[in-house]
Amino acid sequence: MVGKHRVFLIGGSSHAGKSTLAQSLASQLGWSYRSTDKLARHPGRPWQAKPEQVPGHVADHYLSLSVDELITDVLRHYRDNVWPLIEKIVTSHATNLSTDRLIMKGSAILPELVVTLALDNIAAIWLTASNELFEQRIYSSSQYKTKSSREKKMIDQFLERTWLYNERMLNTVKRLGLVSIDVENASNVDELTDTCLAVLKKQNFKTPNKKDAGSQTSEKILRDALEQDGCG
Repeated sequence: MVGKHRVFLIGGSSHAGKSTLAQSLASQLGWSYRSTDKLARHPGRPWQAKPEQVPGHVADHYLSLSVDELITDVLRHYRDNVWPLIEKIVTSHATNLSTDRLIMKGSAILPELVVTLALDNIAAIWLTASNELFEQRIYSSSQYKTKSSREKKMIDQFLERTWLYNERMLNTVKRLGLVSIDVENASNVDELTDTCLAVLKKQNFKTPNKKDAGSQTSEKILRDALEQDGCG
């Protein structure tokens, strides 16, 4: 199924489920897995498991900036600091046949940057979810109910930045004619993995041309792929 393609990129906001999907696909395909999270330093999630404390510079970041300033800052970080490293890694795996085939995931995988890659042996999708699911996951992960008012404010800033990132990402994916998958349409990781593989099969496992018009939904792609297989 994968043919000549050597790299698969998974983008999306924090808590969309990128790590879970990427590791599942890597296991099924026998590919290497890598996250962009630690390629370059930036204030991360503004919570810690007790008794650890949120570092002062991280707290200052979330408490001193507006949500608009937070999204502007993290997107600048992704473009200026992380993307050059992603591009180098992706190019190496795509062009050097002695390297493993690679699945890479991360919020720094921005659709407007992926379409600039002059490579025909990569594929990419972006995961999305409702604001309600992001809130549920972030509040659960951070143990929001146990936090102080100050800590809750930092988490709420992170959550609102997540919502804004997801909205912006989806708009860009649609504008560029790329593919997104709503994780809430899958009941478990196996179903999400199967949906993703169907999407990749429908795409012929390559990055959509940035000139293509319109965005395809995962449901339509999955239905079409199943129908082609005689399963519809």
